[in-house]
Amino acid sequence: MEKGWSEMILERFFPDIFVKSIYELPLEELKARGIKGLVFDIDNTVAPFDIAEPENDLIELFLYLRKQGFRLCILSNNNKARVRLFNKNLRTLAVHKAGKPGVRKLRQAMKKLKLAPENTAIVGDQVFTDMWCGHRAGLTCILTAPICNRDQLVTKIKRGAEKLVLKEYFKREGK
Repeated sequence: MEKGWSEMILERFFPDIFVKSIYELPLEELKARGIKGLVFDIDNTVAPFDIAEPENDLIELFLYLRKQGFRLCILSNNNKARVRLFNKNLRTLAVHKAGKPGVRKLRQAMKKLKLAPENTAIVGDQVFTDMWCGHRAGLTCILTAPICNRDQLVTKIKRGAEKLVLKEYFKREGK
């Protein structure tokens, strides 16, 4: 049966994979899919938006992911000062003012990482920025549950509509 336009519109916001936390990433599954690079959102994906620097667990996770052979990047719509400070101890490719769901800066980051879309996954907590950006660029999209309930105002506004999208996603996934 052919999909209707509303289904096709909704699916651009659906993740390919859902995990509760970045610490539950299915690394073997990602490797089996040919994923060699992981592009992470910062705010409410790897840290609460109001935490300036990464905690040791995150630094250790990034070290572990590199040892597993993944190339890493953080891609944030946030400003240069926020991203630079957050990245100080992660020491990875970091992109600020990414303009998600736009894909221009994502594509620039993949070029620097020497990765093709089919070998890259984006990891984020928002369907209207992270998932849509990833799908527009042809990446595998991994949605995480937000780390905490605190959000910037603009994100809080979107969370209501996001809940409706996720309700449909989980219904289709049988979760």
